[in-house]
Amino acid sequence: MGHPRRPRKKYETPSHPWQEDRIKHENELMKKYGLGNKREIWKAEARLKKYRNLARSLLARVGSEDEQYKKEVDQLLTHLARMNILKTGASLDDVLALNEEHILSRRLQTIVYLKGLASTPEQARQFIVHGHIVVGDSKVTVPSYMVRGDEESEIDYAPDSPLVDVSHPARPPVDLLKSRKPVEIKSEDVKDKGSEKPVPSEPDETSVKPDAEEPKVEPESSGSEVVTPTPVDDTQGGK
Repeated sequence: MGHPRRPRKKYETPSHPWQEDRIKHENELMKKYGLGNKREIWKAEARLKKYRNLARSLLARVGSEDEQYKKEVDQLLTHLARMNILKTGASLDDVLALNEEHILSRRLQTIVYLKGLASTPEQARQFIVHGHIVVGDSKVTVPSYMVRGDEESEIDYAPDSPLVDVSHPARPPVDLLKSRKPVEIKSEDVKDKGSEKPVPSEPDETSVKPDAEEPKVEPESSGSEVVTPTPVDDTQGGK
């Protein structure tokens, strides 16, 4: 039975502490869902193991006409459908196809983040622990609270929380964008493209052809012949 002040653990630790694949997978889940420690993964695996064991025991009795068997199957599938883990009309085979992410996705922390009430899963965890989130009329401070399908629409900020103010800096920017009014464009700022006159472009230097050379004007003769001096060749040694 155990001590009443020391309840039994609701999860099982890994059989071997150093398993590379398992450690890598757990680290990815912690980063994806913003978990505080790996115990939350082990608790989800324990819950999943409970569902699978029950489904296997019921599959072993397939074809039974026992009313208790039908009642247990209906209770299991109805519970998973109510928790929005499986869709309505699922079978026992679908229960065996579940993994730990189906359980982690139903945590209050994950739902708060997916609803846009927090910018990151870590911020969603902080809001829940600090009492800023309510489910219906009840304030829930447990990030691992399993949300039912009918409770998703009732998740919101607590009425006494400062996050109710849309302009609060801790709220995600998505809410600020939704609350802003669209910018109105004045008709004066809109120009009619048809009435615009084309602006002449400056000529390109490369495209301008050089002008034709002007004819040289010879100086008028003053009656005397103009003598052009002959250059002296210095290579002949001054001969």
